[in-house]
Amino acid sequence: MSVKPNPVVFIHGLWLHATSWNPWVEHFQRAGYEASAPGWPGVPDTVLEARAHPETIADHGIDDVIEHYTAALASLPAAPILVGHSFGGMIAEKLLGLDLAAAAVAIDAAQIKGVLPLPLSALHSTLPVFRNPANKHRAVSLTPEQFRYGFGNAVTPGESDQLHDQWAIPAPGRPLFEAAAANFSLHSPAAVNTHNDHRGPLLLVMGGQDRTVPEAITTATLKQYRHSSAVTELLEFEDRGHSLTIDHGWTEVADAVLVWLDKHGL
Repeated sequence: MSVKPNPVVFIHGLWLHATSWNPWVEHFQRAGYEASAPGWPGVPDTVLEARAHPETIADHGIDDVIEHYTAALASLPAAPILVGHSFGGMIAEKLLGLDLAAAAVAIDAAQIKGVLPLPLSALHSTLPVFRNPANKHRAVSLTPEQFRYGFGNAVTPGESDQLHDQWAIPAPGRPLFEAAAANFSLHSPAAVNTHNDHRGPLLLVMGGQDRTVPEAITTATLKQYRHSSAVTELLEFEDRGHSLTIDHGWTEVADAVLVWLDKHGL
């Protein structure tokens, strides 16, 4: 099988380690893509190390993450296809808007500047961070119960607890505080160039049962792109929650992404 011209880079979000993308990396490699999943700045190489050293993860904001991935993408032989989940989806959107990628897939992506809906379930999912203003400069972990609410509500409690044990790590609070203040900040790091007519295609994917990024946020994100002539499409998995990239049904999502890439000749 010949290797596809554009490599694929997977970008994780808050509370999941980069290695949670390993099954996707292997799946895309079998489909002919060069694929990788670099972690956020400060995130150690393993889940256990990340849990043992939350201080290395703490206090990295959106701009730090963008700078980190911009440097990583610069070393690639061709413009990459970005696949991001949650805050990783928002990072993928931002990098695509900066013309640093050939295409992007944003799965249950965190809200960008201009998105106004804030459903109560989303607020509840992020309460472990927002309950203490000092968490802006810390890395915060989720308990299994909190993970079940925000990630694993569409799978069995047993599977949710297994996913938490396998992949969950502390997450920096700063990006959440930055996103929450985005619509009150003139130069918010959560701003995305949604008017770019020359960028590559974008696929927004949403889980219909997602509590952390409810569909109201994703549909409002889609509206932010209405003034761009570039391809922007939406795909919904009605019965899936925020764990859709890591739970037992991840291959359904991954295969849908591969079909979409093939449709656009990527």
